[in-house]
Amino acid sequence: MQRRDFLAGAAAIALATRAGASLAQEPTFSRSVVLDLARDLASKPFAAPTPVVPEPFASLSAADYASIQFRPEKRFFVDPPTGFAVELLHTGFIYTVPVEISMVTGGVAQQIAYSPDFYDFGPVPPPADPTALRFAGFRGLKALNQPDQLAPFTIFAGASYFRAVSKNQAFGLSARGLAIGTGEAKGEEFPFFRAHWIEEPGEDRMVVHSLLDGPSASGAYRFTMRPGDPTSFDVEATIFARADIEHLGLAPLTSMFLFDAKDHGEHDDFRLGVHDSDGLAMWNGSDERLWRPLHSPRLLQISAFSDSGPRGFGLIQRERRFDQYQDLTNQFQNLPSLWIEPIGDWGRGHVVLIEIPSGDEIHDNIVAYWRPVQPIAAGSEISLTYRLTWGWDVPDLQGLLKISGTLSGAGPNGRRRFVVDFAGEGQQTPVRASAVQLVAQANPGSIHDAVVSENPEVNGLRLQFDLDPGNSDVVEMRVELRSGERRIAETWVYRWST
Repeated sequence: MQRRDFLAGAAAIALATRAGASLAQEPTFSRSVVLDLARDLASKPFAAPTPVVPEPFASLSAADYASIQFRPEKRFFVDPPTGFAVELLHTGFIYTVPVEISMVTGGVAQQIAYSPDFYDFGPVPPPADPTALRFAGFRGLKALNQPDQLAPFTIFAGASYFRAVSKNQAFGLSARGLAIGTGEAKGEEFPFFRAHWIEEPGEDRMVVHSLLDGPSASGAYRFTMRPGDPTSFDVEATIFARADIEHLGLAPLTSMFLFDAKDHGEHDDFRLGVHDSDGLAMWNGSDERLWRPLHSPRLLQISAFSDSGPRGFGLIQRERRFDQYQDLTNQFQNLPSLWIEPIGDWGRGHVVLIEIPSGDEIHDNIVAYWRPVQPIAAGSEISLTYRLTWGWDVPDLQGLLKISGTLSGAGPNGRRRFVVDFAGEGQQTPVRASAVQLVAQANPGSIHDAVVSENPEVNGLRLQFDLDPGNSDVVEMRVELRSGERRIAETWVYRWST
């Protein structure tokens, strides 16, 4: 099975019997119901339920699964109209294990029973025995792009994965509730949402509560979603550790990067770029803005950026020109960027970036998350709040030049040449190269013939330099542009590898 398929839905495990019983016994709903369920799950040994999806749904092709459509007249929260709608996703294809879903109206939760009447099955034969079928997740709809025309703005399906879009965007990268052991040799653990409670939407928002579970932890999540331009999710999460967790990933993101103009590799492809995201942006506790271009490495690469009190990080799709992709199907130029903004002090830890070798765009091979310094002990709990912003780029750079492109190619004498453009978007007075001081470092290796020049094409600056890696297979580089003691641009950080 491909990694992207697995992330999309194969790990979505159904609600355990004891949790289902609690749901049935407590129709009056509040966030405390989910907290109590999560706490109870963590106090008991993990029990993985057995997936049950009858044929032909268990072996549907992608095309046949896509033909199963939720009937518009069966959508939830449209009568009376709320401005929102909810559709429930059918199990089948890679979505083989059910998730329980309840609708909350007036503080009362009603668990939704599966019915084939919800769906138009297209060429797929309707189920002969619907009692074995459940739901795989849900999608939320809003009139985001055109008035009075509902369209999906978020999808929750598979493990603890969910996606969203801003106005005029197409679906791309995913967020998820929790990551455990990502990139470790012993294998990654995929916690999953057992159940969702969807509150009747308000004028501009929809609130969803989700119960997470897995071998090492359970959790209670509250998502307050505000679709628009941009779309934002406020996330309140409480995590209960069932076991000691050494490698915990909070606010994790997953994306795809195959190649771009700086690193086409051996891909024989008519397109100039294939990626859902092209950089990791960070705003650290020292008020420095960093930009790390993504890379599809030959070997697994893990980068950790130490910080205390991070102000934000995210996987960004910065290249917005269609001619840099030439792909009418995937619309890479319209895919969302996703920015994580901690609310409150997250303390000491690392922004972790994992780049996984990949030869095909169906793989999600980029992962980023916050890893606290301290491991989590069994029996403990942690709470955190953060905001997800699905939009076009990072928040306001407060007058800094933005890194708009990175290029690389062969240089003289066996060196590697790099070109980095710094765009002055919205700046009235162009920055003069003569007023800029360059601080450039390579470890190991050395940087030669660095030149900063004015680049009127981006109303900013261009940096060109040659890297001599010596005998090293991996080199860490860092570049700052300064005017006196003040940084005038995002800091460029990059890991070159053979």
